[in-house]
Amino acid sequence: MLSENNHQMRRSLKNRHIQMIALGGAIGTGLFYGSSEAIGASGPSVLLVYALVGLVIFLVMRQMGEMVVDEPVSGSFSYFAYKYWGKFPGFFSGWNYWLSYIIVNMIELTVIGTYINFWFPTMPGWLSALVLFLAITAVNLVQVRLFGEMEFWFSIIKVLTIAAFILSGAFMIYNGSLGPEVAVSNLWAHGGFMPHGVSGMVASLAIVIFAYGGTELIGVTAGEAANPTKSIPRAINQVMWRIMLFYIGALAIVMMISPWNTITGEASPFVQVFAHAGIQSAAHVVNFVVITAVLSAYNSGLYSNARMLYSLAEQNNAPQAFRKLNAKGVPVNGILFSSAMVGGVVFLQYVFPVQTVFNMILNFSVACDTINRVMIIITHMKFRKEKQRLGQQTAFPAPWAAVGDWIALGFMGLIFVIILVFLDWSAYKLPMLLSPLWVAAMYLVFRLKKQDEKAQLAN
Repeated sequence: MLSENNHQMRRSLKNRHIQMIALGGAIGTGLFYGSSEAIGASGPSVLLVYALVGLVIFLVMRQMGEMVVDEPVSGSFSYFAYKYWGKFPGFFSGWNYWLSYIIVNMIELTVIGTYINFWFPTMPGWLSALVLFLAITAVNLVQVRLFGEMEFWFSIIKVLTIAAFILSGAFMIYNGSLGPEVAVSNLWAHGGFMPHGVSGMVASLAIVIFAYGGTELIGVTAGEAANPTKSIPRAINQVMWRIMLFYIGALAIVMMISPWNTITGEASPFVQVFAHAGIQSAAHVVNFVVITAVLSAYNSGLYSNARMLYSLAEQNNAPQAFRKLNAKGVPVNGILFSSAMVGGVVFLQYVFPVQTVFNMILNFSVACDTINRVMIIITHMKFRKEKQRLGQQTAFPAPWAAVGDWIALGFMGLIFVIILVFLDWSAYKLPMLLSPLWVAAMYLVFRLKKQDEKAQLAN
């Protein structure tokens, strides 16, 4: 039963929950499935792309972290944009972030069938998606502490597996147990370390940017963190480096065992590597872990969706129904509404091939994620300016101050330019070209909402 007057979320998430929620959101389809497309675009040099993008994303996370530690609230992006930039930026930032995670969750539902087909080749993808959709929705309707525990163990499974994969893979390469064709030299023996040159690395940027999506979840958890002034800085500083280590270390092992030009998108590169090496039992174990990774990422995404709707409702930028919590402090309406939107992808899979649906949705995710980060960076600029005007110091300042803001903003602008000017893939260009229309449409909705509010006051 919903409580009409209870609008306060409970601070039930501990540091270990927050760290694993962030890892859970970021280590998912981008690594276990999408990395095959990034490898195909740039070959082994994709490792440099992951490192470069990771450093820029770390800057953005620290900028977000400075604001969140100063004022730990739920739905932080929208809240800070609203407070320090303006009413429309707050409105747009929140709804764009909500949309981006609707798209991410659609991606997770899209790829789950690929992994299930490794065991059950005849099972339709839409059926796998439907089962995942119903199960994760049910989990999110339970109290947040239980959600945090489930996310913690989901993430532990995949983190330990990736670590084991890196260590065991390195050992097998070292002792030559997989044969002479498996070697470190595979990183440069098949067309060089940069087989497609700089253009290949540029082409993989859009895919790699998507892979780091989910790291901003730390900011969303602030309103339910038990000790945000300590747990948020620790989580941001530790999580980013762990993600970079897992991505770069794991993909390096993948391409040493199975040359980059043999990796396809028919299955997860990790499963394909063990199958290629003839270790079928390990391939089955990794496939199970990949499935838990999808469950984890989708679990985190739906959590984020509901909390952003809650924050928007508190700003009066979304229906007040999304502000209501049940007796356990869970925003039930936000969860159900977000789930209903995500569920549409089950129908898309019924109509179109999985790869078509995946590419279609991925490109819109990249556009939304890039806009999200631009909003965070500009909001941080406004935040710093206001703090300087008031002569106030913050407890967790972002590195390189204003220079860091401009570096991150310039890089995000570069992503737009690369996709619009240098990539030939119209599927990537379309979402970026539609971005101004998305902003304009949201501004129109915002203006109509304001006019309606004025009319109601006049009456």
